[in-house]
Amino acid sequence: MKAAIYSQKKDLDTFLYLSKFISELAKKNVEVTLHDVMVQNLNFSKDFQTFSNKKNLQDQKIDLFFSFGGDGTILNALIFIEDLEIPIVGVNTGRLGFLSSFTKEEVFKELDAILAHNYVLSHRSVIEIVAPNSGLFFPYAINDISISRKETTAMITVDSYIDDEFLNVFWGDGLIISTPTGSTAYNLSCGGPIISPNNDVFVITPIAPHNLNVRPIVIKDNVTIKLKIESRVPQYTLSMDSRLCHMNTNVEIILRKARFKIALVQPNNLSFYETIRQKLLWGNDKRN
Repeated sequence: MKAAIYSQKKDLDTFLYLSKFISELAKKNVEVTLHDVMVQNLNFSKDFQTFSNKKNLQDQKIDLFFSFGGDGTILNALIFIEDLEIPIVGVNTGRLGFLSSFTKEEVFKELDAILAHNYVLSHRSVIEIVAPNSGLFFPYAINDISISRKETTAMITVDSYIDDEFLNVFWGDGLIISTPTGSTAYNLSCGGPIISPNNDVFVITPIAPHNLNVRPIVIKDNVTIKLKIESRVPQYTLSMDSRLCHMNTNVEIILRKARFKIALVQPNNLSFYETIRQKLLWGNDKRN
């Protein structure tokens, strides 16, 4: 078996922890390959095999991808995995962590089960952006795509179409198009609904809308969403999970569900609803 190790952290504690984890994998005859930037940041030995892109993972025939960090680390892992269908083991060393299913301590306890494929795979949909001649190097997102104003305090205008049928003109700070996975991220902060991951939907949520009767809407994810943006400045900001780029307002974009999904490794006893209760402190009376 071969495993890829990925982290964006640069501190000594991360180096010591990952060194211990890599040693544990070696005891179990698991060959590892490390992200090349991580090797430099944490001063790992140059003797390790490394990866820097999707082709490396494909050529090395990786079986498992271990992500150490917060949810943002898993979101960035999409760049390397894309449509390879390599299961991602998310180990939460950050704060809230909706996507990372294991703590730093739990992953050692569950390692035998993980290596024996004794787990549940949660398949998550991905959004794709179609924007010809826009220069987007990686047009995919797990959580959400958001449109927001750039270098102006004025509202931007977003004309939206569902399968070429006009939906609405959104005036405000911007617009979020979220997957069920991303419903607990930016979408939730802007008043959008929480959607369980097994639903085949998108959520369109306005950001600080000018018209207060404009509310989030849930639609099937087998549609195409076309957006036209107008602004007092010639550009707006487009975010794909944690990646930002600036787009010209004359560039029309189309959003649709990608033809592939990502697979998150979860323990057999993990429940989405239990995760929500724990992370959002539902049922806890803070008055006492």
